[in-house]
Amino acid sequence: MIVDAQVRVEKEDLWTEKRLRDLVVAKLGENSLFVVSNREPYLHVFDAERNETRMMFPASGVVTAIDPIMRACGGTWVAHGSGNADRRFVNSRNKLGVPPGDERYILKRVWLTKEEEEGYYYGFANEGLWPLCHVTHTRPIFRETDWQMYRKVNEKFAESLLEELPADKPFVFIQDYHFTLLPQMIKKKRPDATIALFWHIPWPNPEVFSICPYQEEILEGMLGCDLIGFHVQNHCNNFLDTANRLMESRVDTEKFSVVRNGRETLVRAFPISVDLGVFGTPTENILKQKEKIREELNLAGKIVAVSVERIDYTKGIVERLLAIDRFLEKYPEFKKRFVFIQIAAPSRTHIKRYHDLIGEIDELVERKNWKYVEEDWSPIIYLKRQFTHEEISPYYQLADLCIVSSLHDGMNLVAKEFIAAKNDLSGILLLSRFTGASRELTDAVPINPYAIEEFADSIRGAIEMPAEEKRRRMMRMREIVSKNNVYFWAANIITELTAVQSLQPLRKES
Repeated sequence: MIVDAQVRVEKEDLWTEKRLRDLVVAKLGENSLFVVSNREPYLHVFDAERNETRMMFPASGVVTAIDPIMRACGGTWVAHGSGNADRRFVNSRNKLGVPPGDERYILKRVWLTKEEEEGYYYGFANEGLWPLCHVTHTRPIFRETDWQMYRKVNEKFAESLLEELPADKPFVFIQDYHFTLLPQMIKKKRPDATIALFWHIPWPNPEVFSICPYQEEILEGMLGCDLIGFHVQNHCNNFLDTANRLMESRVDTEKFSVVRNGRETLVRAFPISVDLGVFGTPTENILKQKEKIREELNLAGKIVAVSVERIDYTKGIVERLLAIDRFLEKYPEFKKRFVFIQIAAPSRTHIKRYHDLIGEIDELVERKNWKYVEEDWSPIIYLKRQFTHEEISPYYQLADLCIVSSLHDGMNLVAKEFIAAKNDLSGILLLSRFTGASRELTDAVPINPYAIEEFADSIRGAIEMPAEEKRRRMMRMREIVSKNNVYFWAANIITELTAVQSLQPLRKES
């Protein structure tokens, strides 16, 4: 069976769910994959107004990337059970099969107290590590109480995961900055486990990282991994420099690895992507929704721009609104012809910086719409709620432009989702040069979100670009996203991970 799977993998060209499944059989054999993340892929939420419980798919780049892989591979995903009705849908071991109605893998939910969530998630992870790693000039806040809660939650996840691991050489795939201590905790109890950590956000240079009072414990924890992945090579370089300068270790610049206490950790770039099929050929229902939205929002004959994200200060929402204001000031001929749709999901509202940002955006949208309103036209349509992929798809379909203006982003999957949705080759992408995606999508119109004048001119340039040029650019970007899709990303990590496992005895230095 394993040999047959390997033959099928070598024969095919593009990576698909089936090809990834064959690779998993060929490389992992009977071993299951164990994924750990803070965000769960499916959550149960009780809606008091409707008196019903709904299953929700959260707005999360991590979930968007990992769910298709787990559907293909099977295994167990350990995550925080954050839905207010989550406990009602698990068995006695806090597990359930997902997706509902088409169960492909196991979701195990870990329960956190309010105090644990406040300290570990809202505190250390998102007031400390998040601003530390993003160059947006938001000061990180480090509290000793948050750090102790962060450690405690990492220990809780370690206990939950260790209960699930099989007797022989398990594969563990940890997601993101919430679990820097987890690799070492697992490795101490299960030295036979092969552990990878994928860091979904940027990694700063050593000078910036040295601000963190817990730098050595974090690096020590991460180096419990056999493999650490980042989106782009620059983040890998920053991590190697950080390990070299801030702790006693040996960095091998040829192998791109760190050796610490006789153990070697490989550091690699794996640019994350999307499943082209999710936003591929639009269904009849999506096309109907597209026309319904066009009619309801009075978009007939209008040039439509769209942006989609969580509300976060790293996403450049304020800068984007200022650029649209300047665009309409400089080019008044686009008044009543141009509409910008901002889809934004509120997040981390317990944190003051996020709470203040929501108020700032609300006020800015209201002020700019008041400035330009004429008859039944306002330039900005602001949709502030969670949207599913199915709900977002019609907006991608009707958009002439997609604007991604992040101030700093590890990758940014919205850019790739928009391209995946444009199977008719229409539309143009404006993409911040401070995203990981800009390294791959060189046919996008590059923007500096801090340079408002230049940003405004880029909007006009994108609108007036000849249709044939837009088609050529979209075709080239679709080829890149199609080839380097999420299954290709996962295949590279699994291939590297299994190569690491086979070399484990050789990689321990005396």
